[in-house]
Amino acid sequence: MLQLIKPGDWLVLFTGMIFTAWLFATLWQGHAADKAIVRSGGKVVAELSLSENRSFLARGPLGTSRIEIRNRRARVAEDPSPRQYCVKQGWLSQAGEAALCLPNQISLELTGAKKLYDSLNY
Repeated sequence: MLQLIKPGDWLVLFTGMIFTAWLFATLWQGHAADKAIVRSGGKVVAELSLSENRSFLARGPLGTSRIEIRNRRARVAEDPSPRQYCVKQGWLSQAGEAALCLPNQISLELTGAKKLYDSLNY
């Protein structure tokens, strides 16, 4: 099988792998976020800078959710929702990432110069 592959074929394969690695490194990296937007019931309740460590309490229909900002990252640290999906999402660090606490109608989204996704389709 390897006898059928000529030196030019190896060159094309190697060049293709290098090009694919370069595309992955340049196009699929997320961009740094600079602020966190907290919404409650669809309305913006806070725009928080990621440059200072702090906590923020957001009130929703089920109770209070605690948003935590540390080391230019943000997360939903506590939430009264039953399944805790937004808490389990963990730390967010790139622009365009979001954590949604749907039962409590709280959302946390990071924004920056560029978003991680241009649009999402289902």
